[in-house]
Amino acid sequence: MKSITPIIFLLATVCSSCSSTIKKIFGGDKTPHEEYAEKLEDKKLDDTPEGRAWLAASKLALENPHAIQLPYRQNGYFQMDKPRSLGLKFHAKQGERLTFSFNKSYRTAFVLYADLFKAGDIDATPVLSADTSQLQFSFDVDQTADYILRLQPELFRAGEYSLSISVGPSLGFPVSHSKSNVGSFWGAARDGGRRSHEGIDIFAPKGSPAIAAADGYVTGLREEGIGGKTVWLRAEGKNYTLYYAHLDKQLVREGEFVKKGQVVGLVGNTGNAKHTASHLHFGVYTSGGPVDPLPFVNKNIKTASGVPNKSLAVSLKLVKAKKAGNDLIAANTILVPLAVTSNAYIAELPGGKTIRLSFNEVKAVKQETKTLLTALK
Repeated sequence: MKSITPIIFLLATVCSSCSSTIKKIFGGDKTPHEEYAEKLEDKKLDDTPEGRAWLAASKLALENPHAIQLPYRQNGYFQMDKPRSLGLKFHAKQGERLTFSFNKSYRTAFVLYADLFKAGDIDATPVLSADTSQLQFSFDVDQTADYILRLQPELFRAGEYSLSISVGPSLGFPVSHSKSNVGSFWGAARDGGRRSHEGIDIFAPKGSPAIAAADGYVTGLREEGIGGKTVWLRAEGKNYTLYYAHLDKQLVREGEFVKKGQVVGLVGNTGNAKHTASHLHFGVYTSGGPVDPLPFVNKNIKTASGVPNKSLAVSLKLVKAKKAGNDLIAANTILVPLAVTSNAYIAELPGGKTIRLSFNEVKAVKQETKTLLTALK
């Protein structure tokens, strides 16, 4: 793709409970994809071969998604010979912030609907949606699970685009010092293996600022027990509480509202850390108990490597027969490329399912010219 211009795209992301958010944006409970499907129905297109194929493609993408790993990047192309949709399935951890970035290369209007579902719950209505021409949208993962991103253009539309998904923290880092580092991780053995570490230890010089990783209310201060001087901070609008332990000093009051980045205490070694180097024990507690806090605050933002410049306005011919699940794809089978990643194509099999093919497994051939109507006859 030689020239990149902004995509007009509509993102519907699924989280745990946001029906009120949909009403706030749209004035109703429909996602952009669902609203477009209703327009097809209003225009009597849902009962045409083209309309039925579009709806079937959107369902197939969720039922047979293509597995990927984050971070991720692809260049994609939806051809106009028939309706298509692409599902991308990936695993995400609670506390991560996923950032979806889109671009397109055609000057013509190209609306791309993007919906993020939790795998295993694909019939649920997306509960966080946006209808905008912005290029980036973020999703804070509030449950470790597999997710499916479905991409689909409007009927009778073709277009080329690029997609990248980066992975970063949803909270700020809780220690403000250039030499601070995470030195002990979730699950490490404690007390000779009698218990496991329910947080992470961030080592820093004594007196370093321990800061609020999010806006929220101070719900508790303690000065005894294994945690020594501690601060409990309920993150605003979230279903978890942040725990700061082994502090040398507490600099907030119970009930106080603090802003992200505000100092809540000073790093120390109180409690059962009196014989260790100064550090902050940082934890995240939900109603179900503690969870690994590292994905919430990991400063290492993960981005995918680049994608080679390969044309997708072609057909792909399989060089040798290939096993795909229980099926054997014959040599010389013609496939439709849907996307190209850093080291492979994502291609459509004749039955509509997708397959990953390395570059040396296929040969690009000239595309046959078809219209949408003749392809659907």
